[in-house]
Amino acid sequence: MRLHKRLAFMLVVVPVVAGGAARTGTAQPAGTSPSVASGDQAAEVARLKDEIERLKALMPDQSHVMKDVAYRFSNLWFAGQAQNWPLAGFYLNETRSHLGWAVRTRPVRRTTTGEIDLRGILDGMDRSLLAGVQKTIEARDPATFAKAYRDALSGCYACHQASEKPYLRPRVPDAPEGRMIEFLPSRSGS
Repeated sequence: MRLHKRLAFMLVVVPVVAGGAARTGTAQPAGTSPSVASGDQAAEVARLKDEIERLKALMPDQSHVMKDVAYRFSNLWFAGQAQNWPLAGFYLNETRSHLGWAVRTRPVRRTTTGEIDLRGILDGMDRSLLAGVQKTIEARDPATFAKAYRDALSGCYACHQASEKPYLRPRVPDAPEGRMIEFLPSRSGS
């Protein structure tokens, strides 16, 4: 921690913890005038804004994150087809996690008809369609798994359509994304 941050911490937080009262923003390190401290604050705010913009530029875009979703959702299909239910559960949880990441990356999408809040779409899909896939995994039922998976794909496509991206039509994969993953369950039953 820089010296001025430590001093500010001590001048603001320590009296409060000790039962005293300190007003936020009025404490100044000894030997500094109010104008110098506010100049330092303005410089620090500008530096932090620059850092935020730099970090934003490093973030992957939503299409990159959705490629990760596709990888996991594709492998989910093959794990379910092989009746490797622990692996299917793993890929479903990974799919959910990465869908959340995709929505955090871009929570609102602007369309020609207005804004689409992807958080609400994901929440609804997670509580209905993905929960349905979860139930079939827990039931270890390959027939209902296949239907629930296809229903989830339809939900994905509905989101793409609402986002004015109808050309992104997901389908049941014909080959796994992860070719190095063994989809057959191990002989030990795990």
